[in-house]
Amino acid sequence: METDDFPSEEQQFEIYRKAAEQLEDKKVIIRTLDIGGDKDLKYMKLPKEENPFLGYRAIRISLDKIELFKVQLKAILRASSYGNLSIMLPMISSIEELRTAKKIIEEVKVELKEKKIKFKEDIQIGIMIEIPSAALMAEELAKECDFFSIGTNDLIQYTIAAERGNEKVANLYTHFHPAVIRLIKLTIDGAHKNHILCGMCGEAAGDSSFIPLLIGLGLDKLSMNANKILQTRKIIKELEFKHCQKLAEEVLKLSTTEEIKSICKRQ
Repeated sequence: METDDFPSEEQQFEIYRKAAEQLEDKKVIIRTLDIGGDKDLKYMKLPKEENPFLGYRAIRISLDKIELFKVQLKAILRASSYGNLSIMLPMISSIEELRTAKKIIEEVKVELKEKKIKFKEDIQIGIMIEIPSAALMAEELAKECDFFSIGTNDLIQYTIAAERGNEKVANLYTHFHPAVIRLIKLTIDGAHKNHILCGMCGEAAGDSSFIPLLIGLGLDKLSMNANKILQTRKIIKELEFKHCQKLAEEVLKLSTTEEIKSICKRQ
């Protein structure tokens, strides 16, 4: 988004390698190209759509423009030999999409092997859960990937049918909606039944009043803006897990947003 043309494989490789080396053995998760919707690349000249949030975006573009996808995958895989990298696929809505993406990743691995280029053979592949269909199929999807990351920004707008940037429906857009919370619970349970971790990224993960509920629901990891990390660590350190579990049990029985928001704000 900051360049005038697609970054080359070499440009991407250098960025990913630097991140991998600086973070040493800490996990670095790289999300593949995630444009469309409210994220535009002027030089890509995406077609004008009536509803871009429900259109040509993220993994749908990657699976359509396979060579473009492969450029990024090659850069990530090459950089994986310098640290602990993982690949995360955005906007997955079906098992078919996940399988197709994994097949392309395997093709890239073969191409790198033929050129005798080193990479991490067992690199983890995770997916974003940000479409209700993926949350409902979480148990099946978890059998075919290594980790989940719940993308609440999109999951909320797709569940409630309220665009997050539209002021006219801003009052409807909330992570305290009971349907959103139940989809989060489905996703976490689907992950844990298949022994993989489930994280969350998006603004909801940094909401201090929402964190006890997420802990009670069983979430494993939280991703947020750096300026919220210390406060969040302090909150989690002071929590009692049994209390969080009880909170989650109570919330899952509630059917209105206001009831859920009220009980969470009191924690």
